[in-house]
Amino acid sequence: MLFFLVHLLVRRLVRVFAGRSAVTKLEVENAVLRHQLRVLRRTVKRPPLRRRDRLLLVAASRLLPRDRWVVFLVSPQTLLRWHRELARRKWSYRHRLPGRPPLDPGVRDLVLRFARENPRWGCVRIQGELRKLGVWVGATTIRSVLRRSGLGPAPRRGGPWADFLRAQAHGMVACDFFTVETVWLRTLYVLFFIEHGARRVRVAGVTANPDGVWMRQQARNLAIDERLKNVRFLLHDRDAKFSGPFDEILGDEGVRVIKTPLRAPRANAVAERWVRSVRNECLDHMLVFGRRHLERIVRDYLSHYNTERPHRSLALAAPAGKLEEARGSPPAEIRRRDVLGGLIHEYSAAA
Repeated sequence: MLFFLVHLLVRRLVRVFAGRSAVTKLEVENAVLRHQLRVLRRTVKRPPLRRRDRLLLVAASRLLPRDRWVVFLVSPQTLLRWHRELARRKWSYRHRLPGRPPLDPGVRDLVLRFARENPRWGCVRIQGELRKLGVWVGATTIRSVLRRSGLGPAPRRGGPWADFLRAQAHGMVACDFFTVETVWLRTLYVLFFIEHGARRVRVAGVTANPDGVWMRQQARNLAIDERLKNVRFLLHDRDAKFSGPFDEILGDEGVRVIKTPLRAPRANAVAERWVRSVRNECLDHMLVFGRRHLERIVRDYLSHYNTERPHRSLALAAPAGKLEEARGSPPAEIRRRDVLGGLIHEYSAAA
């Protein structure tokens, strides 16, 4: 009975305020549709969206002011996810798994057993013990199994290659490429150089076609800018983009080019680690529209990386900076500087 009385009261109020004009009827219709939308939001958390639905929502967002975007069912993070899905579909060709067939689980367990029970045995010694049992496994395979299980090869932990990199760190530069997919699904290549000793990074250029002419010009730029003055070794992989003239120009400047072995991603680990940093801290959170846009983004991130970002291998100092003297209490005023539109924050003590 009470619900019926409330219903009559609400209906009379609507008739009084609505009237019979077409404009008022349209407003009532919009109010009913908005209320139904709220009801649907309470019942359906993630409605499925088709491609035409996404296109309509993106186009409509350009016509509405930002304070009215609450009516949309998607967030800015969803746009980034849609772009990653488009880039993933572009690289949807079938990959052929390289290398040899996987190791038998029984052999892997036997290798780990020998390593745990005999901590002074190296990879070659374990290989010999397996051959006595009729199991033929390469020393490189044994080393990979031990590292994946957290057991370093004994008695040498680093190996001759790691010792060589540490001894020649201040005279060695590594270079490599990494790719970035734009909003229009165009692939851009970024060539960079990183110093092993100081961990300072320099981006040589961004291009969509890294052919031999472009690579030759980048080597000439290094020679003209005198960035190879104290460099003895340059490390890069066996990518076909590093053509012969590129290595010849560097050799004329007294730099010895060292190519990493095949299928050895850890041989150029310093360069690979920087690629992971620039992706995790910058590029994975932004949409790139073109070459100039990417050059600006990378330039701003390089300024932050070389002058402000703490580095673990440099005792938490920046590659081009120095640590402040230890003090008993924090400074009275700390200033914050936003980089890349607020994606990265830099902090410093006020003078």
